[in-house]
Amino acid sequence: MSEIRVESLTKQYGDTTALDGVSLAFPEGSFTALLGPSGCGKTTMLRLIAGFEAPSEGRVLFGDALVADPKRQLPPEQRGVGVVFQSYALWPHMDVAENVAYPLKARHIASSDIPTRVGAVLDIVGLNGFGKRRIDELSGGQRQRVALARCLVAEARIILFDEPLANLDMHLRSAMVDAFRDIHRRTGATIVYVTHDQAEALALADRVAVMSKGKLLQAATPQEIYRSPADATIAGFVGRGSLVSGNTVHHSGQTSMIDIAGHRLAARSEGEPTGAVKVLLRPEALRIASDGLPATVLDSVYRGPVHEVRLALADPGQQLLVDSTEALTAGQRVYVAVSDAWVVPGA
Repeated sequence: MSEIRVESLTKQYGDTTALDGVSLAFPEGSFTALLGPSGCGKTTMLRLIAGFEAPSEGRVLFGDALVADPKRQLPPEQRGVGVVFQSYALWPHMDVAENVAYPLKARHIASSDIPTRVGAVLDIVGLNGFGKRRIDELSGGQRQRVALARCLVAEARIILFDEPLANLDMHLRSAMVDAFRDIHRRTGATIVYVTHDQAEALALADRVAVMSKGKLLQAATPQEIYRSPADATIAGFVGRGSLVSGNTVHHSGQTSMIDIAGHRLAARSEGEPTGAVKVLLRPEALRIASDGLPATVLDSVYRGPVHEVRLALADPGQQLLVDSTEALTAGQRVYVAVSDAWVVPGA
């Protein structure tokens, strides 16, 4: 069984609470990204799932089987979990095939079966023909693939990634994102992926769990996390965008009419917000137009396909980011049309 559940999971180090009563299910075959800044508790959760740490409170279950609570702890080697570290953790004195074969030898698998199994997983990770290569002859991305192959050869149904792409350059990271997605499709393993990079989390996972200060803030699809963040912390952490103040005019169904700087616009909302609210406006939902929110250009930065324009609204201290196909001049007066907006709950 490769379903994972953590229930009221807490981990304390002296007076410091690294993980604070988190409950979360990881369905069998899912790809979940644990996303948050350094110190938010995501790696602590990964270590508790792997068995490298024991919980102070709460428990970890694989399916219906209890693997950890404050009194009992199933050792890591008995959990059937593969872990891919940021540092790769490869044996430098072994070639690629020997590194990948190590878990099989440790389990006393028949030596005649090992080459076939090693060759099969090297083919899956795109390293066919690399078996005799030394580790120091490989690029960072190739080493990461070796570490992944070592998990797969052991037939781990749960694979844990601890910021595996942090040491790679931008182009290698992009290639490895594609590789991880392909391997998840081919193996159907349950994957838990720790990262502070929101682009990785949104591109890879079928669900993102956003964490802050040891707590779980929201667990949802990447689309929901991006379009409908549950609070202002998530709205500010995930994606580019602007949180602007407004006042509710009226509400109908899941849409609220909001007044921002004297201009009214429709915004998606949860419940029935009233009074003062915060509205999330993403750059891709905004365009310079002949009518809309009145604003003044503060600066314009060329980003390749677009100019990223920073605007000041009529209300003091309120700003917007807009992607424009044309460069705008500081001090220029413009109007901004809004095609999508989200009233952030509780903000």
